[in-house]
Order: sequence, then C-alpha cells, then structure tokens
Amino acid sequence: MPNIKSSSKRVLLSQKAAVRNKAARSLIKTNIKKFDAAANAGDREAAGSAYKSAVKTVDRAAAKGLLHKNKAAHRKSAMTKKLNSMAVE
Repeated sequence: MPNIKSSSKRVLLSQKAAVRNKAARSLIKTNIKKFDAAANAGDREAAGSAYKSAVKTVDRAAAKGLLHKNKAAHRKSAMTKKLNSMAVE
C-alpha cells in the first residue's frame, strides 16, 4: 500500500475502474456470443436483434477506450458479413 495519500486514493480509483471495465468487456463478449449463437442456429430475426445490441455495445466500448477503434470496426464488420450471408427467408 502506498504511503502517500494521493497515491492510495489513485489505487482505490484504479480498482473501481478495473471492476467497471471488466464488467463492460464481459458484456461485449456476452452480446457477441448471443449473436453468434443466433446466427449459427439460422434464426435471422433473432440474429438481427442480437446484432443491433452487439454493435451498440462494441461502439460504446470503443468510445470509452475499452476497445481500439480498429478492433471495434473489425468486429462489427465480421458480424455484418455473417448477418448478410444468412439466407433471407
């Protein structure tokens, strides 16, 4: 533990931020997995709604700095390709 008061405050703040970031990253992974599951099942309607929420969380993470903007664009592009390759019923 740091001896300087401001350093100990920074440690507490960084711990809070780490917990917040971990939860946000977990949400990203969960939403992408939900999209993948719907897409692999062939359910275009469920995949479409899961796609919207996944893209929204990826964009939010990129805006907050949790994901690099190019990584976010790559993930969104891959999901879009997967959604568009599904047969329209």
